[in-house]
Amino acid sequence: MNAPVILKAAATLTAPALVLRPWCAEDVAALVEVYRDPELRHRTNSRMESEDDGLRWVRAQEQGWAAGDRFAFAVLETALDAAPLRLVGNVVIKEVASGKPSAEVGYWTAAQARGRGVARRALNTLTAWSFDAFQADGLECLELLHQVDNLASCRVAEKNGYQFDRILPSAPPSYPLDGHLHIRRADA
Repeated sequence: MNAPVILKAAATLTAPALVLRPWCAEDVAALVEVYRDPELRHRTNSRMESEDDGLRWVRAQEQGWAAGDRFAFAVLETALDAAPLRLVGNVVIKEVASGKPSAEVGYWTAAQARGRGVARRALNTLTAWSFDAFQADGLECLELLHQVDNLASCRVAEKNGYQFDRILPSAPPSYPLDGHLHIRRADA
């Protein structure tokens, strides 16, 4: 998948439109700023202490696109006026491989955007695109994992048709708590 992919989630009565596009170097400053949030740091394995860390992370996302196995999107919110797009999250499909029936999705939302449906709308957009883009290559289902104490992620999963499948045991240090596995099938 070499062509740039830009996805959009339409505005709602209560929320502006979202633009999902591959990460780029211009996102680094906003990424580092978003990662100052303690809740985000608690929920993710990535550390962003500096712009160098942010640039390494963005380059890793670009490498995933180039390899065709990881497709991460910066989630940007449009403004009603002519203000620039604002970084509000990330969505990703990873472990994509031709002939492999499953892949994993993940997401995070910036602190200022939580509770406004950003994760739900971005995941819905990513899910639809993922099945459109990879079903012909054998993709049958998407897996979504989150720690058991992340009730917001559980709600986002369920609102997007990802059914609870089972509890996964913790795997410290990366995953210190048990997790939920949710699955969304292409035919759902």
